[in-house]
Amino acid sequence: MSHSTAFVSIEGLRKGRQAVSDMREAPGSSGCGSTGGSGKPGCGSSAGPDDMPPEIWDKIKNHPCYSEEAHHHYARMHVAVAPACNIQCNYCNRKYDCSNESRPGVVSQKLTPEQAVRKVLAVASEIPQMTVLGIAGPGDALANPRKTFDTFRMLAGQAPDIKLCLSTNGLALPEMVDEICKYNIDHVTITINMVDPRVGEKIYPWIFWDHRRITGYEAARILHEQQMKGLEMLTARGVLTKINSVLIPGINDSHLLEVNREVKKRGAFLHNIMPLISEAEHGTYFGLNGQRGPTAQELKAVQDACMGGANLMRHCRQCRADAVGLLGEDRSDEFTLDKIEQMEIVYDLDKRRAYQRQVETERQAQHAAKEAALAQAAADDGVDADMAVLVAVATEGHGKVNQHFGHATEFQIYELSKAQITFVGHRRVDLYCQGGFGEEEQLPSIVNAINDCHAVLVAKIGACPRDELKAAGIEPVDRYAHEFIEKAALDWFADYRARIGRGELTHQPRGDARIRQGAYTGGVEAAA
Repeated sequence: MSHSTAFVSIEGLRKGRQAVSDMREAPGSSGCGSTGGSGKPGCGSSAGPDDMPPEIWDKIKNHPCYSEEAHHHYARMHVAVAPACNIQCNYCNRKYDCSNESRPGVVSQKLTPEQAVRKVLAVASEIPQMTVLGIAGPGDALANPRKTFDTFRMLAGQAPDIKLCLSTNGLALPEMVDEICKYNIDHVTITINMVDPRVGEKIYPWIFWDHRRITGYEAARILHEQQMKGLEMLTARGVLTKINSVLIPGINDSHLLEVNREVKKRGAFLHNIMPLISEAEHGTYFGLNGQRGPTAQELKAVQDACMGGANLMRHCRQCRADAVGLLGEDRSDEFTLDKIEQMEIVYDLDKRRAYQRQVETERQAQHAAKEAALAQAAADDGVDADMAVLVAVATEGHGKVNQHFGHATEFQIYELSKAQITFVGHRRVDLYCQGGFGEEEQLPSIVNAINDCHAVLVAKIGACPRDELKAAGIEPVDRYAHEFIEKAALDWFADYRARIGRGELTHQPRGDARIRQGAYTGGVEAAA
């Protein structure tokens, strides 16, 4: 497969978007159908319970994967108790004792259920905003049912406030739904990359089913049928489902609109469309055979085309199977087995709840600042009302512009217009500051990662990267340090429009950007 693989046209995606929108209100559709709007968040996406049932809001309000706003404030962790897998994906290569990659299927230590529970209690005692425990591999949670459910059973008795999640390819899902419900696992992620076996056979070389290995079209057909059946069964039992889809240019790019429509029909709560990780060094079939991943514009075009169908998640970090901390950070090195053995673990439920009440106060302040900024932005300023731009933000969490440019290993990307601010995704970058000094050779890769942005908002930035960004047409902005992201971005956008109105500058469209996925960026360990 060559690097010149054709990508579906933007016009084709627009036509597909209309088809998905038409499906949205079709009779029999299930799942979350909220739209958000003036002060109301889209289901599973933002700040409040205004347009969803209370029992749903209770499940997502502090879940960083199911709520875009919650991911600024709440942490999650994965425990690697499920090493076996019952399918082979052309984009997957499971690795162990690998500390230089950040992608699904990679872990440093495999755990027994007992070790996993002790680790969860240790993390929860040190990180009180850790609210979610997931089992996501490094293989498939349901291909290792005893280890998976033993972990959940023990944890439910010792940490009753932690939400339980699992991720699966769906092959074994239908026969496991009763067990999932038995342990009050309210969140299940299913990776669904196709609803047509002719597409699926290009992604999955084999499955292990009914005690034998099955290949080709038949393997993809069985997998598809099991995935759809399992999704329907979970919906019927009230379990929230998130669908992960890997966008593979030339294979399932345009097909993901059909996937979005079909999972929406069956009650999926969220649809997470992720870029293919295809660097050759990861050793996957796609990586070794030249299958490229999507560019930033290609990924956004598919996501935008699916708007109106199943609700979209755009803040996924494609985490390791042993990730710990806020999305976008990994504190797993702080909680290795040898370190946990030396820890005195005190699981103080009252302390955790008190801390989380403080988090909610900060979260409400963030939402109020966003609404006030949106109201102010709505005023007519005489500049093109349809103008939309992207900005990059350096943040360490809490929903604020609070990170030095040189310390960023990722930037969060927002789209701004007069009507709204939308989280678009994140971009991993090379670490600029290493050992206290800036590494100028890293700047071109950072610029490439945010090349579609008009500005980058940071807490602080040095003279050299400031000049480099300006030369590339990206405005470095540090005057909103420690303000809430949405307010800071909208205030910058109002000023940008004002400068256009005064004739001080002319709005110019930006180019595309490179998505860097799947590896820790240079110098992270050195800077730690």
